[in-house]
Amino acid sequence: MVRDGFLYALGLGVVAVLVWLLTHSLAWVAVPVVLALFFLWFFRDPERAVPTGLGEIVSPADGVVTEADWIETALGSRLRLSIFLNVFDVHVNRSPVAGTVKTVEHREGAFLNAMKPESGLMNEQTLVVIDAGGYEVSYKQIAGLLARRIVCTVKPGDRLERGQRVGMIKFGSRTDVLMPADALPKVKVGERVRGGSSILAILPQPVGDGARAADASSGAVVRR
Repeated sequence: MVRDGFLYALGLGVVAVLVWLLTHSLAWVAVPVVLALFFLWFFRDPERAVPTGLGEIVSPADGVVTEADWIETALGSRLRLSIFLNVFDVHVNRSPVAGTVKTVEHREGAFLNAMKPESGLMNEQTLVVIDAGGYEVSYKQIAGLLARRIVCTVKPGDRLERGQRVGMIKFGSRTDVLMPADALPKVKVGERVRGGSSILAILPQPVGDGARAADASSGAVVRR
C-alpha cells in the first residue's frame, strides 16, 4: 500500500465522523466511507514476481499496450512501447531494467487524454534514462486527462534493480518505454501487461557468453 492511500483514507474517515456528528445520517456518511475505501484500493502496491533472464526488459507499469513501433531519435532508432493505465490499474511504476540512472528530466505540459498519440509529446511528463551496461533504456511517466501529479522517486546516480519501484502517476496516465532497436518485442498492441513482471522485449545476447541458455523461457523470477 502506498502511503498516500492511508492519508486520503484517514482524512475521509475524519470527514465521515464529522458528517455523522452533524447529520446522524448513514446515507451521508456512506459517501466519505466509500471514497476512503476507493483510495485504499487505488493506492494498492502488490508484490510482483520479477523475471531474472538476461536481456529481459519488463513493463514499468500495469495497463494495456497501445503502441509498439520503431522510431527515430537523436541517438538513432529505438523500439518504443506505450502503455495506457486507466483509473482501475495499479499506478506504481517499476524500473524496466537493472542499471544506473543517467538522466531525470521533468517537463511541464498539457493534460490531454493519454490515449492520444500526441500526449507523449505535449503532456506533462518525466523522462528517466537508465544505463543498463552496454545499452540504455528510458521510460516516460506521462500525465493524462485525470492524472495531475507525477511522482518520481529516483535521481541521477541511483542504482536500480529490475522491477524496483520508481514512483507513480495518480489517476490514469501513460508510460512509454524506449529501448535499443534490436530488442525483440514479446507483447503486441492490445495486450494487458503488469508492471515489474510482464516481459516487454528481450535484447539478443552475444553468442558464447552463456546468455543463450538463460532466455525468457527459463522462468526464473524474484519477488519484489
